[in-house]
Formats: sequence, C-alpha cells, structure tokens
Amino acid sequence: MAKFGGQFLKATTSTTVGVASLEAASASPRRVKLCELVLGSDAGTLGTSNFRWDVNRSTTTATGTTVTPNALDPADTTLTAIIKSNLTVQGTNTAGAIPLSIPLSQQATFRWVANPGFEIVIPGSASNGLHVNTPVAGNTPSAAGTIIAEEQ
Repeated sequence: MAKFGGQFLKATTSTTVGVASLEAASASPRRVKLCELVLGSDAGTLGTSNFRWDVNRSTTTATGTTVTPNALDPADTTLTAIIKSNLTVQGTNTAGAIPLSIPLSQQATFRWVANPGFEIVIPGSASNGLHVNTPVAGNTPSAAGTIIAEEQ
C-alpha cells in the first residue's frame, strides 16, 4: 500500500471548474484512498471573503496538468492513479456526492487528515475519482495545496 503526495496550483479559482483531481487510472485501475489535503492560497494579496472547498465524487476525468506524485517511501512503486492540477475542464461530478466540504476564510490555510479507516475511497474503476472544487468564493484568488493518497 504505497503512499504518495502531489501539489496542485490554480492561478485563478472558479466556481464552475475545479482546482485539482485525484483519479483512478484508465488502464489497470486500483482503489485509492484520499488520506490528507492541505488547502489554501498562495496569492500575494487576499480578501476576507468566504472560500469553500468541496471534494466531489466524479465519474469522468477532468482536463488539467498531470502532476508527477512523489512517493512518501522511495521504495514504493509508481502510482497508477492520476493527480491533476490547474483544471481547465471539469469532469462530471456525481450529484450530491460531496464527502467533504470545508468552508474557510481566503486568508486561511487548512490541513484535513482522515482518521485511520475513514479515508475517502475511490473505487478501482476507470475514470472514477475525486475533484477538489471551489463552488463558493468571494473573489477568485489563486489556490494551492497538497493531496496525499494511498493506492491499494
């Protein structure tokens, strides 16, 4: 059970297109557990508006920059799941399937860690995944963060 981390960035957030995604591979997909998220903004100037992060289940892949994940243990094999950053096209979110929602001030950085056994699991089915979205934002600051996942 290999654990990996990958950074995501988005220069300007949007309420209609997500920030990042974690997706099962299209070939030989495996189950993936979302274990940890670090969420925030690296903008030089931030407002004081509300900023909500949602993790949505999805059934199609998003379009974005593929991130090369780093193994937390260098002896682990390569991650087959895909982490994408700076999404330009949103995949299809499953209606009402939002296992995690985090409301923040735009000036805050937040770290979410799943309790052992309570990770958010992506099934081992091609194109299934999780999209990190910002459906509510007082303005459109940049977004930055880290995804830590375990592949089984």
